[in-house]
Amino acid sequence: MTIHKSDCWMNETTPLRSRIISRSEWGARDPILVEKFTDPSAFVIIHHSYTPAACYTTDDCKKAMRSMQDFHQLERGWNDIGYSFGIGGDGNIYVGRGFNVVGAHAPKYNDKSVGICLIGDWRTELPTDTMLQATRDLIAFGLSRGYIHRQYELLGHRQVRPTECPGDRLYNEITKWPHFSPAPNNNKNNNKKYKN
Repeated sequence: MTIHKSDCWMNETTPLRSRIISRSEWGARDPILVEKFTDPSAFVIIHHSYTPAACYTTDDCKKAMRSMQDFHQLERGWNDIGYSFGIGGDGNIYVGRGFNVVGAHAPKYNDKSVGICLIGDWRTELPTDTMLQATRDLIAFGLSRGYIHRQYELLGHRQVRPTECPGDRLYNEITKWPHFSPAPNNNKNNNKKYKN
């Protein structure tokens, strides 16, 4: 089994209730390039996949992750799957690019954010409680380990570019979560706020 550099944080003791599925477990292709950033993520950006549809078994969620990586890497020409993590309907957390890796999910935020994709279309339905809890647990883990800044801003993808993502139902849900920011502050000259 190959250990990917982006999986190294998984060697830490995690307080997560959800199982973490490594890149090698879901069958990820190697990234073309891995670009890291050192400061904690100033933003957590929530997405939905729209397609693939919601998955409720681990096998189906692994397929969904491979499908997203194929689309992002082979069709769009990106270095890897765009998201930092995927959340499956099976309640598992799937490692995409991982923490502190520049993503391809939110232009102008990719080098200072964690992009979490809840697999499925959440325009009219809400993800399961298990998915929502896995997302909150992942954020709490990132905070506890210093991967996410203690003053992070929580955003929906639609706040940083014109899109329906993460879907109306999911977006309305995250507006009630701690650190949700109705007006994101991405002033590149003001990033001292986010340094430890």
